[in-house]
Amino acid sequence: METKIPNNAHYEIPGNPSTAKSSALKLNDRKNGRALRVLSDEDWTFWITNGYVVIKQAVPREQALKTADFLWEFEEKDPHDSATWYTAPRAEMKMKELAGTGMVECYNNQLLWDNRSQKRVYDAFVDVWGTEKLWVTIDRANLNFPIRPGHEYKAFIHWDYDPETKPVNVQGVLALADQLDENMGGFQCIPELFRSYDTWKLTQPDDRDRFKPDITGFTPTKVKLAAGDLLIFNSTQPHGIRANNSDKVRCAQYISMMPAEEDNASLKDWRINSWKDRIAPEGYAFPGDPRKWEQTKYTTAKLNDLGRKILGLDAW
Repeated sequence: METKIPNNAHYEIPGNPSTAKSSALKLNDRKNGRALRVLSDEDWTFWITNGYVVIKQAVPREQALKTADFLWEFEEKDPHDSATWYTAPRAEMKMKELAGTGMVECYNNQLLWDNRSQKRVYDAFVDVWGTEKLWVTIDRANLNFPIRPGHEYKAFIHWDYDPETKPVNVQGVLALADQLDENMGGFQCIPELFRSYDTWKLTQPDDRDRFKPDITGFTPTKVKLAAGDLLIFNSTQPHGIRANNSDKVRCAQYISMMPAEEDNASLKDWRINSWKDRIAPEGYAFPGDPRKWEQTKYTTAKLNDLGRKILGLDAW
C-alpha cells in the first residue's frame, strides 16, 4: 500500500521530499577541529568559496558504468542505437524545465542503493555537514540525450529552494559516464551569483521568480566529471542542466545527504516503506513510473550496515 510523505513541502515547489526541506543543523564550519575524511584543505577552500566541490572516484568507475547499463535497461533503450533514444515521456512532468532532460523514474534499485552506501560518498557528506548522523535522499537518475535538430532545448538555471528562506541543505550528482566534453548535457552553476546573492537581489524586482534568477551578466560554469565522480553543491547555488550539444549521452544519479531526523517517525516510516516497497517520492518534480517496473520487475535492495543507517532502518 502506498503511503503519502508526511508534511510534504514539495508538492508545489522543486526539491526532494525524502528528507527535510532545510536543516536545523548548520553546515560544517570546521570549528570543531575534526579532521576532514575525504576533502583536502584545498577542496574545502574551493567548497566554501564556490559553493560546490568534486570528489574524484567517490564510487568505483566499474560500478558507475554498471549503473549506467542498468539505466539503459530500465528505459528500454539501446546505448548503441540512437533510434531508440527519443521517445514520448511516460508521465507528465509538472516542473516543465525538466521536461525532455532525461529523468529516469527509478529510485530504489539495488545499484542505486549500492552507490548511496559507498563509504567514500558518505564520508564526503560527513565532511560538508560536520556530523556522522546522516540520511540519504531517495532520488532518481538521468539519461540526457543529444539534442536533435528541430528539438531545441534551452538550458536553465534555478534554485530548488527559495534562497530568501536561507535553506541549509546540499545536493549532489554522481557521474555514471564520463562528462568531460563541455558540450555535453550536465551540471552547470553560477558561483559568482552564489557569492554575491545578497547584493545581487537588491538590483532585482520585488516580484521576481524566487526559483529562477535573471542571470544577465553571468556565465554559467560547466563542471566536468568522470564516471564515478561525485559533485556536491550548496542548495543556495543557482544551478541547472545544460543543453547537450554533443553526440554523447550524459548519465548520472542524484545523491545527497542531510542530518538524520530520527525523531520524525512519520518521515522515517515513509523512507523505510519507499525502500521496502520501491515507492517513488511524490512531488512537483517527481512524476514516477506509470509502468510500476520497480514494484513488478525488481526486488527490495539489500543494504549494508551503512545503507541501513542512511535509510533510517537502523538508528545512528
